[in-house]
Amino acid sequence: MSTQAQIREQASWTRARLGRAGPPLDLLTAHFDSHVYAPHAHDEFTIGVTVGGSEVIAYRGGHIHSYPGSIVVLEPGEMHTGGPAACDGYAYQALYAEPALLTDGTLGGLPHFRDPVLHDPELAAALRAAHTDISACPDPLEAESRLPWLLTALARRHSTARATSDTMTGADGIARTVRDRLADELLDPPSLALLATDLGMSRYQLLRAFRTTMGVPPYAWLAQHRVARARGLLEAGLRPAEVAGLVGFADQAHLTRWFRRVLGVTPAAYRNSVQDTRG
Repeated sequence: MSTQAQIREQASWTRARLGRAGPPLDLLTAHFDSHVYAPHAHDEFTIGVTVGGSEVIAYRGGHIHSYPGSIVVLEPGEMHTGGPAACDGYAYQALYAEPALLTDGTLGGLPHFRDPVLHDPELAAALRAAHTDISACPDPLEAESRLPWLLTALARRHSTARATSDTMTGADGIARTVRDRLADELLDPPSLALLATDLGMSRYQLLRAFRTTMGVPPYAWLAQHRVARARGLLEAGLRPAEVAGLVGFADQAHLTRWFRRVLGVTPAAYRNSVQDTRG
């Protein structure tokens, strides 16, 4: 096999936790020129977004094709294969979701997807972005804030399940309670599932209340709160590598990613500019 062929036949797995001590969720990033999967089935929903080339999948007695931007949903227990539909191979990002993750926020039992190949550019882009970010840094709160929300949206938009009512009273109070718990435990934040149980609601209801009130999901609010705390420590002269752990980021790269998103500069550049001003 040539070096080029070896480079293009690749797959990487990431295991994320949905919240502190929460259940695992696996994510796959793959690019294959010629690989064909043997017939197999999964206990979970397999949800993938094709990002390059085209794939042909034997499924439910026929063949389905996916193209860049397609969302593919394979249901638990359904035997299937997968392989390239053309000579340029195929690339995709996939996640493997326990069925319960698609029933939060819906009614009617386990969702059924009559069409396994979906065209929903907005949701496909959101799934890709979440998959990429969480694969790079599998932060438990970020994974729990983003993936269940998107899986609920997938089930509500495209399956036979019916959506639950989005009417909610007391969203402001719920959001403030969650915000305060996250701020108090920023080094090891509680899972949203635990917070939802404490508040007597589903995780989807908690996420909806928080997003409606705060304008961002819980992980993004906490990241911005951590950045604000990091600024003070950087101004006091601490190095970014020290600061990251003190405010709850996984490492310096995680701190830098969010610091740049919020303030537009790296922590090191911010620290140097503040120190220069003081000097």
